[in-house]
Amino acid sequence: MIDRLLRRAALVLAVIGVGIAGYLVYVHYAHVQPICSISHGCETVQKSRYAKLGGVPVALLGLVGYLAILATLFVRTEAARLAGAAFALVGFGFSAWLTYLEAHRIHAWCQWCVASAIVMTLLMILLVSRLLVSPPPSSGADDVDLHDPAVDDGEGDGGAQAARPVHDHTRHAVDDGRPGVRGEPRPAR
Repeated sequence: MIDRLLRRAALVLAVIGVGIAGYLVYVHYAHVQPICSISHGCETVQKSRYAKLGGVPVALLGLVGYLAILATLFVRTEAARLAGAAFALVGFGFSAWLTYLEAHRIHAWCQWCVASAIVMTLLMILLVSRLLVSPPPSSGADDVDLHDPAVDDGEGDGGAQAARPVHDHTRHAVDDGRPGVRGEPRPAR
């Protein structure tokens, strides 16, 4: 349940991040002035020497980062959860560095950049929390309630057998409490 809530909140934030970074990429390549109604420093930041890293616009790097995070949210594996948290941590560090540059080197604030830094910070909190707090996804049954009578497999256990991961019983001895010879492999059913 908590994983689903954290994932949905992260999805919303990642889409917002894609929108912000996508707008800034458009501004860069279309050579237009960004809409900057709050801070009036967006153009200064966008035209500063820090707006590119190795010749690549920082906004494009942000867009790629948000898209990578978004992609991990559609894959339900522990590796994807770890990758999402890692991308968010890197994005958070990069956003913190860019925010430092705005304050101490550029001496101008871009409302879009600040909004992106806030979104990335929230994503980092959600995705690291999701990794640490919520249980890892089970093998294909992460949305199955083991006590849901609608998932009854006829075993009288509320569907727990149906939601159990499939094991290769021909290679490993299993003692699951059912009658049989203890320690002998049980054929798969």
